[in-house]
Amino acid sequence: MRLHQAGDPDAFGEIFRRHRDRMWALALRTTRDPEMAADAVQDAFLNAFRRASSFRGEAKVTTWLHRITVNACLDRLRRVRPTADIDDHEPVEPRDGHRAVDVRLDVRAALAQLPEGQRLALVLVDMHGLSVAEAAAVLDVAEGTVKSRCSRGREAMARILGAAGHDPDRGGS
Repeated sequence: MRLHQAGDPDAFGEIFRRHRDRMWALALRTTRDPEMAADAVQDAFLNAFRRASSFRGEAKVTTWLHRITVNACLDRLRRVRPTADIDDHEPVEPRDGHRAVDVRLDVRAALAQLPEGQRLALVLVDMHGLSVAEAAAVLDVAEGTVKSRCSRGREAMARILGAAGHDPDRGGS
């Protein structure tokens, strides 16, 4: 980022190359719509490019990009709710058995039922591996808020998956 801020013409391309896949995954999980996710990632990187001078280095570049990407997703979600379901578009990995696919679909469906705050906290912490502090910075909330949203979200997921016939402790039905 420092090289980009200093005027290196290739530096932002490297930032994009290093972070695009992670931001895409975040956007896809946040919006649950591949087209909307693609647009949000494009918006996010354009915003990051334009606002690079505002990056102060107090957080990691990844954390800063997560925040910009989440904001871009939320902006798009506020304008238009998704009309496509990710389950219709994501290819199934060949090594997955039918049972594993069913569990993944049930987990996605359960995640979609959570309130936005809980869903975003779980996606950032449990799926993207951000620390609670990093997720709090991305979501612009207190660390305790992230912890409570994750806790409530996990409890809700366990209830939803239990009702679907899955034992969260065993990973199946």
